[in-house]
Amino acid sequence: MMRTYLLMAAMTAFVGAIGLLLGGQAGLLIALVIAAGMNFYSYWNSDKAVLRMHGARPVDGRSAPDLWDMTETMARRAGMPMPALYIIETEQPNAFATGRNPENAAVAVTQGLLRNMTRDEVAGVVAHELAHIKNRDTLTMTITATLAGAVSMLANFALFFGGGRDRPMGLIGTIAMMILAPLAAAMVQMAISRVREYEADAEGAEICGNPDWLASALARLGKLSGRIDNIAAERNPATAHMFIVNPLHMQAVDSLFATHPPIEKRIAKLREMGGGRPSLVRSRLTGHGPWG
Repeated sequence: MMRTYLLMAAMTAFVGAIGLLLGGQAGLLIALVIAAGMNFYSYWNSDKAVLRMHGARPVDGRSAPDLWDMTETMARRAGMPMPALYIIETEQPNAFATGRNPENAAVAVTQGLLRNMTRDEVAGVVAHELAHIKNRDTLTMTITATLAGAVSMLANFALFFGGGRDRPMGLIGTIAMMILAPLAAAMVQMAISRVREYEADAEGAEICGNPDWLASALARLGKLSGRIDNIAAERNPATAHMFIVNPLHMQAVDSLFATHPPIEKRIAKLREMGGGRPSLVRSRLTGHGPWG
């Protein structure tokens, strides 16, 4: 929680500084109001908003018994409450977690994930998402994304802030900041996202008990996710960092702003975990066969 509060304070200060540079005192006041409002909204409502964006439908032990039982077992291993479960109606295999704390969290998996993954691979993916919840990455990254959006909003409003004398940077500086500020905020957001993916991979391997399950899932996700459209994610690219693998169709230039580390590096780290010591769970948790 201390990390989250420090991030909120730092990003709020960054938003305020951008407002001051773009529009002087008027810009600073507007920026602080926007940042405070977005912090409040993202803390309490961002999980519901993200689930709505992706058309996620809730499931329970009756409508999705296998997924429910697996997640319940994994949550017990992690020493955390059972999260709410959702399924997203898209054929792209993927998953994400959201929520402000372990007591108010949700895991959403796609139909494509359930149709294309083995049971062990689904277990590895679910464990990865539970690791994000346990470490409160979901709250951290949601707030980061929200405040990065605030910077972009301020940049769009920049020319309307204050008068000429109150604008410290002048017209040329303001235009430059309109372009550079959102890029800087996006780079910070995505750098944080890349770091927390490595952490969640390691923690997820501990939760499910076998790093090879998650490594195998990532290998399959890497092959399939880029071939299948995720329309909701393409419409809401600010949520891309929440997924276990990038749901967007990336172009070469996007590597400068990658929301995830290279899958090959993530797999290599997991293989090292699996090869350096015996599996924490000798017996299979879910069976090796296909999910469907």
